Amino acid sequence: MKGIVFTELLEMVEQEFGDEVVDHIISASNLSNGGAYTAVGTYDHREMVQLVSALALKIGAEENVLYEAFGKHMFQTFLNHYPQFFGVSQTAFEFLSSIENHIHVEVKKLYPEAELPRFDIQKLNDHQLVMVYKSERKMACLALGLIEACLTHYKENAEVNMHEMSDDGSIVEFTITKQG
Repeated sequence: MKGIVFTELLEMVEQEFGDEVVDHIISASNLSNGGAYTAVGTYDHREMVQLVSALALKIGAEENVLYEAFGKHMFQTFLNHYPQFFGVSQTAFEFLSSIENHIHVEVKKLYPEAELPRFDIQKLNDHQLVMVYKSERKMACLALGLIEACLTHYKENAEVNMHEMSDDGSIVEFTITKQG
C-alpha cells in the first residue's frame, strides 16, 4: 500500500484527535517500521489494519466507520494533489465510471508498483450505477467513503447501498442511485 495512504491516515487522526492519539495508535500497533512512513514508500496493508484497529479501540468507534471517514479524507487529498483527474468529468457517475480505465491507469503510471482495488462498473441508466469492488485488502468501507465524497464534490444527491458478495469482504457491490 502506498505511503501516502498511511501519512494521510495519521494526518487525519492528528487533525481529529491530536498528537497524543497518533502516538498511542502507533505504539499500540507494534509496527515493523515504528510508524515512520513516507508518502512515496510502499508498506504492508496489514499495518493500516493495525492502525485503524488501534484507533477504534482508543476512541470507541467502529472500524468500518473510521475507514469510511478516512475514505472521505482521502478523496479531498486526491482532489488537492491530483486535480487533473477530476476536471475531465462533469458528474460523479462520469468520474466513478472512469476509475478503472482512466484513473487507475494514470495512478499506475505514477506508481507502477501500486496494488489497487479493481472496480467493475455497470451504468444501469442515467440514475443508477453499480460498482463491484474487488480487493484482497477488504477495505470496502474506505471505498464507500471515497464514493460518498465524490458525490458531494460533484454536488449530487444519491443513495449508496453496499452489499457484500463474498464471505470475507473481498468483493462488495455498491449500487448508487441518484435522488430527485
